[in-house]
Amino acid sequence: MRTVRYEPEAAEELAAAVGWYEDEVPGLGTALLEEVEGVLDGLRRGTSVTLAVAEVDEPAVRRIPLSRFPYSVVHLEHGEEVRVVAIAHHKRQPGYWTDRLR
Repeated sequence: MRTVRYEPEAAEELAAAVGWYEDEVPGLGTALLEEVEGVLDGLRRGTSVTLAVAEVDEPAVRRIPLSRFPYSVVHLEHGEEVRVVAIAHHKRQPGYWTDRLR
């Protein structure tokens, strides 16, 4: 099973999104968190279907769009480690997180 590690900015993005949704509709923030955790479980097991990210040339950078929320989990896959780079909102500037790849 692979290890998943969040970049601090990605963890902050997730916390902010969960808080915003929870303020809008109680329980919705929890639903977002559960969906992200489900995606990460698939990444840990290596069973998730991931997509290439058009904003970068690095093939290890992948994304998984959430089904219920307008976000993608942007991550790098390196052997047994998955590094979550961003919890990227689909309406935000594309590739805003690319400086985190260093």
